[in-house]
This record gives sequence, structure tokens and C-alpha cells, in this order.
Amino acid sequence: MTDPFFEQVYRTVRCIPPGKVATYGQIARILGRPRGARTVGWALHSIPEGSDVPWQRVINSRGVITLDAHGPGGAIQRSLLEAEGIVFDEQGRIDLKVWGWAGPDLAERQKLVGPPDAS
Repeated sequence: MTDPFFEQVYRTVRCIPPGKVATYGQIARILGRPRGARTVGWALHSIPEGSDVPWQRVINSRGVITLDAHGPGGAIQRSLLEAEGIVFDEQGRIDLKVWGWAGPDLAERQKLVGPPDAS
């Protein structure tokens, strides 16, 4: 059984359109866990093989691939993002102002995390 937060991460990441990226922290904030960036990373690391979650669209807040950029995981992620048209600069960074996802609107967010608490 998958952790409910992990499932929310997967639903949210599926909303990122091709040619856009989000950060681990952004996904955590969308889901109401502003300090949960590492947990988002763990969720993405736990994706089962063959999943339809576009994990490659999540990068760190500096616009850099967190996986070892010179290792097989980082190379695969970069290749997948470049195939979507995303451009890296000479330092291997993605300009989040150009390629960053604005995130879901309020209605979409409520579908991802449920209605706000009535507290």
C-alpha cells in the first residue's frame, strides 16, 4: 500500500504539462506541506517501474537536476526534459522563469488535496 501523501505527490506531478518543470518544494507547498520537499523526493524515488508519473519534470529550486547529473539517472532525466523542449544553460540549469510550471488553479488544487479544513 502506498503512502497517501505519496499518492498526492503522484497526482500533482501528473498535472505538470510537457515542457514545464516544478520544484520539489513547490509540489510540497501545493500539497500543504511547505517543509516537505525531501518527502516529495522520496515519493518520486519510490515510483514503481512503468508508472505514468512524469518524475523527470521535478527538479530542485536552483533549476538543477538533483540526481547525479553525470550519472545514468541524471542523464536520463535531462534527456527526457530536452525531448520535451526544455533548454539547459551552460551550467546545466533550467530557467524556472521560462520553464517553470505555475501550478494548479484553486479547483485543481482542491482535487489534489481535498477541500480546505473547516477549522
